[in-house]
Amino acid sequence: MYGFQAAPITSRFAGLSGLRVFQSVIMLQRFPTNPILTTKSIAPSQPGWVVECVLNPGVFQFEGKTWLLLRVAERPVQKEGMVSLPILREDGVIEILEFNLNDPHLNLSDARMVGYKDKTYLSTISHLRLVCSEDGICFKEPDHFPTRIFGHGALETFGIEDSRVSYFEGTYHLTYTQVSENGVGVGLMRTQNWKDFSREGMILPPHNKDCALFEERIGGRYYCLHRPSGIALGGNYIWIASSNDLIHWGRHACILKTREGWWDSARIGAGAAPIKTPKGWLEIYHGADAHHRYCLGAVLLDLEDPSRVIARSHDPLFEPVAGYEKTGFFGNVVFTNGHLTDGDKVTMYYGASDEVICGATFSVEEVLAGLL
Repeated sequence: MYGFQAAPITSRFAGLSGLRVFQSVIMLQRFPTNPILTTKSIAPSQPGWVVECVLNPGVFQFEGKTWLLLRVAERPVQKEGMVSLPILREDGVIEILEFNLNDPHLNLSDARMVGYKDKTYLSTISHLRLVCSEDGICFKEPDHFPTRIFGHGALETFGIEDSRVSYFEGTYHLTYTQVSENGVGVGLMRTQNWKDFSREGMILPPHNKDCALFEERIGGRYYCLHRPSGIALGGNYIWIASSNDLIHWGRHACILKTREGWWDSARIGAGAAPIKTPKGWLEIYHGADAHHRYCLGAVLLDLEDPSRVIARSHDPLFEPVAGYEKTGFFGNVVFTNGHLTDGDKVTMYYGASDEVICGATFSVEEVLAGLL
C-alpha cells in the first residue's frame, strides 16, 4: 500500500492552466509470487549467449490466455578482460564487437551502454519474446507459435524494445522501439493471429519512443501518446498525435512535462494504452528523477479531446521499494507498458530493476478518486 493524503495539494502547480494536482490514497497490490519471471526463466536465443535482462512486457489476451510480449536483452558470455556486444547487420547477420577493458577510449559508466571513442553502442541486443499463461502468474513459451520477434533492417540493428500491444478493430497493434546507429524511433507491427505479422516500418522518427495507442477512434481519428526527446531545448515530455491511418501522424501537441525537483523531474513517458473511464482517459505513466529512479504516476485526459489534461497525480502511485525493484541490472526501476482491465480491476505487469517481470493490481475508481 502507498498511502497519501486525499486532500488537495497547495503547490506551485495548483491552478496551472486549470490542471488539478492532487494527492491520493491508492492501493496497489503486488503479486505475492513476485517476481514471476527472471532472466533464468528465459533461454537465450543463441548458443554461447546469456540473457542479461527480461523486462517491460506488452500484455494482451488471446485464445482465453494471458500473454506477455517480453523484451529480452542478451549478449555473448563475456571473456575475461574484454567486453563484447552484438549488433545485427542489415543483412540479418549478427556481428560481435569486442573491446579491451583497459582501453582508455572505453566508457562503461552506464550498464546499458558501451561508449568507444565517438560512438555509442548498447551493451545488449533486445528482441521480443512471447509467453502465455492460464492463470496470469505462471508463464511459459507456447509450442505452437513463433515466439521470437527479432529486429530487421537498417533501423533495428541495435534491437527492438518495449512493445505495447493495443487491440482494436479486430487487430493487435504492436508499437515498439526501433534502435540503430541512426537513432531511436517508433515502429509498428500488426497481427490478427500471432503467426503472421505485417511490419509497417517506422511511424515516428528519432528521437522518439514510449508510443501507446488509444484502443478506439476519437472523433473519427486514431490517437497515440509518444515521447520525443529534446536536445538543448525542450525535454523528455509526453506528447499526443492523431492519424487517419496509424501510419502518418500529425496534430502533435505536448501535453505533459517533467516537474523540477519532483519524482518525475528528468523524464516521463506513457505506459500502456489509456484506459477509458466515464471521467476521462486514464493513463499510467512512468517518471524518473535525476538519479534514474523510475516510479509510476497517473494522468487523466479529456474523453473527447485527449490533448486536454484534467488532472495529474502528485506523489507516485507506485515506487521501487521491494528488493527485486531496488537491486538488479539497473536498479530502482518500476516500468510498465502493459495491463489488462476487468471492470474496475486492472492487472498491471511491469519490469523491475531492468531484470525481472512482476505483477500488481489496482482499482480504477481508487485512482480516479485520488485525482478528482
